[in-house]
Amino acid sequence: MTPIREWMACAGVSFLLTPTFANAEAPRLEPLDRSVVVTPASDNGMLVQWRLLANEPSDTRFDVFKNGVKAARIGAAQATNWRDTSGDNRARYAVRRVGDRNRSDALNLTNGYLTIPLDRPTGGVTPDGVAYEYEANDGTVGDLDGDGRYEIVLKWQPTNAKDNAFAGFTGPTLIDAYTLDGRRLWRIDLGRNIRSGAHYTQMVVQDFDGDGRAEVVLKTADGTIDGADRMIGDAEADWREDGGEIPSRDRTGAEQKPDGTLAAGLKGRILSGPEFITVFDGRTGAALATAPYVPSRGRSGDEATREEMAALWGDGYGNRSERYLGGAAYLDGRLPSIVMARGYYGRTVVAAWDWRDGRLSQRWVFDSDKAPDGYAGQGNHQFSVAEVDGDGRQEIIYGAMALDDDGTPLWTTRLGHGDAMHVGDLDPTRPGLEKFGVHENVGGNGGVGSAMVDAHTGEILWRTPGQHDVGRGVALDIDPRYPGAEVWAANSNDLYSADGRVISHTRPQQMNFGIWWDGDALRELLDGTRIFKWDWENQRSVPLQNAEGLASNNGTKANPVLVADILGDWREEVIWRTADSSALRIYVTPHPTSLRHVTLMHDAQYRSQVSGQNSAYNQPSHPSFAFDAAPPTERGR
Repeated sequence: MTPIREWMACAGVSFLLTPTFANAEAPRLEPLDRSVVVTPASDNGMLVQWRLLANEPSDTRFDVFKNGVKAARIGAAQATNWRDTSGDNRARYAVRRVGDRNRSDALNLTNGYLTIPLDRPTGGVTPDGVAYEYEANDGTVGDLDGDGRYEIVLKWQPTNAKDNAFAGFTGPTLIDAYTLDGRRLWRIDLGRNIRSGAHYTQMVVQDFDGDGRAEVVLKTADGTIDGADRMIGDAEADWREDGGEIPSRDRTGAEQKPDGTLAAGLKGRILSGPEFITVFDGRTGAALATAPYVPSRGRSGDEATREEMAALWGDGYGNRSERYLGGAAYLDGRLPSIVMARGYYGRTVVAAWDWRDGRLSQRWVFDSDKAPDGYAGQGNHQFSVAEVDGDGRQEIIYGAMALDDDGTPLWTTRLGHGDAMHVGDLDPTRPGLEKFGVHENVGGNGGVGSAMVDAHTGEILWRTPGQHDVGRGVALDIDPRYPGAEVWAANSNDLYSADGRVISHTRPQQMNFGIWWDGDALRELLDGTRIFKWDWENQRSVPLQNAEGLASNNGTKANPVLVADILGDWREEVIWRTADSSALRIYVTPHPTSLRHVTLMHDAQYRSQVSGQNSAYNQPSHPSFAFDAAPPTERGR
């Protein structure tokens, strides 16, 4: 028995016995359509763009039609876009792959974006008389009906949503699905026994059984109503605390008493009652299967005393035990599995599930309480997914530690919890992938504010110091003079190369999100409802897009609803909500490109990271490769 298998046997980790292959079967990716869109071009005319699919030959050519007449032949080396310098909004365009009979008509986005009207829910009043409304919040995409086009799955969050540190009732979280033509498919009401907030509900949407249609996976509870208006659990149950307080170990959210002690209010928290994981039909929202959520909050079930919760998770008021994460990963190398997690400040439990042949089964469970030392307290407000060891099966990068595809511990840096991280081929001059992250507990990790890590081994490649919690950090390729990503974080004004050299004492102020927007291989900066280009020569951020009448999500995180390659060629689209949450807008780049590339959604790593992008503190998705734009002169290395 190998040391890892011996650890698993001793720890009681459950796993599915599957053959181990030197090279796993290729991941099954979504069969997508051509997704032709046309927008006004950035300079003049109209820009037509479309998808290149991973299963198409590299010498695939295309014909572009304007008003029914062939207007251009796109060769095998050309990008999958075409600018019609004489075009206007009245023209109609279509694209056909050379050798095919049928054309794909373009979706004409006359304003540069697609508007999706929303059915905004009616607000309500909490048991203590506080009124709330609803705002559109995070979203994700999946082909719910198997037509080759993405649908949008959207979270509606009440205006009284809470961070786990704070007491108080919330309205229920609602989940909608919309087609790109604005038709609402269904609504799921998670009910009063799922508290609303960034850390409670994570939407996992992907085709888990390979039937060509995506499923939706959510944490549910008594009183959840599915998209077919059917109840899950006990409709009458109300597990919300109606009041009281207990001693608190956290200053945030606590009340300081005259004697200086801290107390955590319990009102509105959900600290007992059944918890479930439910798989929903993407077409109808109907519940297909429900199982007990793993892990339970108690040692042997859903009920736990405050003392037991404190012993297991670190407190008795749910600031640590009620923090959930979710995502998808190709754990067998062929079909995605569901990955759900609980806890990251202390005890950490990650459970992998499969949805196959109409059956929900548990693949494995990792529990830091049963793991070697150094795996507790290492999680982030998100996890990432990447294939880091070359076996064709994806691993889970859970903040400052990683799990192999079978749930066994892979490595831990012991640097502790962080708010942001990025996993990809950040430094293409060295083999394999890297993970860059920032860290909160600098007083307990040797003063490390951020670190670049080998994603396979966990070796710390370089680090920067921190004096306090480092809440932001980014790794994006914004300067073509240096290989790979440039790196910056809130603990320094310096801009670093991927190998840790200071390349500038001026960094971008934007540190929230990235997007491939214009025509080069560099990534742009997205913050709030604006997109910027880093001018590396003059060391300043130049606005490219300033959308009006829109709003970002999640406070200072200033996230859009989603950034992903949803339409057109390989560039990314951004979904924002309107300020009044009456609609979503999907913005498509107006910039031509000379770079030809397969849709990013046919890179398994990028697709998995898009699935988890909505989880807690949203992070941009990274593919398994580096675009790494090369300048005309010798590169800076």
